[in-house]
Amino acid sequence: MELTKIAFGGGCHWCTEAVFQSLKGVEKVEQGFVASVDENSSFSEAVIVHFQVEDITLKTLIEVHLLTHKSTSNHSMRKKYRSAIYSFSDSQNKEATVLLDNFQEQFNKKIITQIYPFSAFKASEEVFQNYYLKNPAKPFCKQFINPKLEVIKKKFSNYASL
Repeated sequence: MELTKIAFGGGCHWCTEAVFQSLKGVEKVEQGFVASVDENSSFSEAVIVHFQVEDITLKTLIEVHLLTHKSTSNHSMRKKYRSAIYSFSDSQNKEATVLLDNFQEQFNKKIITQIYPFSAFKASEEVFQNYYLKNPAKPFCKQFINPKLEVIKKKFSNYASL
């Protein structure tokens, strides 16, 4: 089976990586920095998620993303932590746009997550890759990542590989 990929940016890429690594159907998560084009060509913390569409849908991945970072908060760190979905094709961009619009009704505030074309990727240093898997007992993981993984266990238990 062929893997499909999409990239997500939201909060810290250690958190985003751990969230997507916890899902069945996700085969690989590349942690690092993603750039888009034009005014969004600067690199921002993000991950590339490689997944089996037969096992987990783009809809589920986007919903997980929206519920595990501050997708309605336009805070001061948004250049470093762009709330984004980076598409790898026009058809994926169109599908993500429809899905994002449909998810809006589940939120009281406006979703600020944007969809951008993927342009470039720079991997994190090796020491930071698989951060949660290597360091689950660290205070950062307990404080910031574990609550996101609880969302996976509660709302996406069919997909949780925890």
